[in-house]
Amino acid sequence: MAEPAELLALARTFGDTVLERWEHLVALETPSGDTDRAAVFGRELAAGLASTADRIEHPPGPGGDHLVAYWNGGGTADDGSRAGHTLLVAHSDTVFPAGTVARRPFTLAEDGDTVTGPGVFDMKGSLVAVELAMDLLSRTGTTPRRPVRLVVVNDEEIGSPDGSRLVARHAEGAHAVLGLEPPLPGGALKIGRRGVARVRLSVRGVSAHAGLDAALGVSAIDELVDQLAGLRATAAALPDAALNVGTITGGTRANVVADHAEAEIGLRYATAETERALLSALLEPTPVRRRAALSAETLSHRPAWAMDPANPLAAELTTLAATLGLGLPLGSSGGAGDTNLTGALGIPTVDGLGPAGAGAHGEDEHASLSSLLERAALMAAFLETH
Repeated sequence: MAEPAELLALARTFGDTVLERWEHLVALETPSGDTDRAAVFGRELAAGLASTADRIEHPPGPGGDHLVAYWNGGGTADDGSRAGHTLLVAHSDTVFPAGTVARRPFTLAEDGDTVTGPGVFDMKGSLVAVELAMDLLSRTGTTPRRPVRLVVVNDEEIGSPDGSRLVARHAEGAHAVLGLEPPLPGGALKIGRRGVARVRLSVRGVSAHAGLDAALGVSAIDELVDQLAGLRATAAALPDAALNVGTITGGTRANVVADHAEAEIGLRYATAETERALLSALLEPTPVRRRAALSAETLSHRPAWAMDPANPLAAELTTLAATLGLGLPLGSSGGAGDTNLTGALGIPTVDGLGPAGAGAHGEDEHASLSSLLERAALMAAFLETH
């Protein structure tokens, strides 16, 4: 069994190797929905994990293959059993279109620690950290105490419409879930997340000449506007709710009463109670106009994961980090991710184990090499002892 300090010291000898690997993964661009690029990246990630993983699968999905890697583990739990596995949750897709890396390539700053480039923070660095964590255990002749599964979905940035089923499947029987999303500012772990949903609200009206026969028509646009006003009032009455109308389409001409209209609406909520109230108002709409017809379709949904300051898994991680001389603050995220599901199910969950940095999804996205090495050592120490 390797001591945590030994793992950290060893991790810090891999700076150059990590930089090379990080740059290579960033160069393999992975915009959500690009099946060809997802396949190329999946094969490369599998190649990087193959030396330590006992099995690797590539479950197919509409946006290309996902990846699931398995490590059997060699130890036992405190009660003498090996019941329950540790689930690592990550994603391979980024928000950047193909070609971004040519304009903004992977770069190491003069400080020798800060790296920039599309996806370095969210979350190619986390994938490098997982590879290194498993390699550290292998090099020290140790194995994870429990079986480990790594689920890497390729559609997280668009709400995991398909990947969420993989997370749900592999969460069954999990002893603990570690989310590899980027941390909060200051490197803080996430022990809670607001929930989020995307819903398309569609309205069918009745077309008519807007000047001669307006009374014969039913404006789908007017109905949609009134529906949205009502939804805003509902959200405003709930202290932890947010509503954003992202897109609106409808109608044909200014002299025709619109017979169709629709909006795509984003919802955010911090509690299950607010979630139910918002979704009920949106998914069970009542027409304002007698001849208007409404329908609502859920495009993606992540439940609220309420923060628990006494999260026992977070306490274990912070205690372990302290033995490495690392501070590990805790917080709650306003954004949603795949760990919303496991946290809401009550499975011990902590997210934000990726390397520290900032600027996700933006031009100034950056992350820390030293933090990546530390997170890899922390992950390896946790898997070895828990």
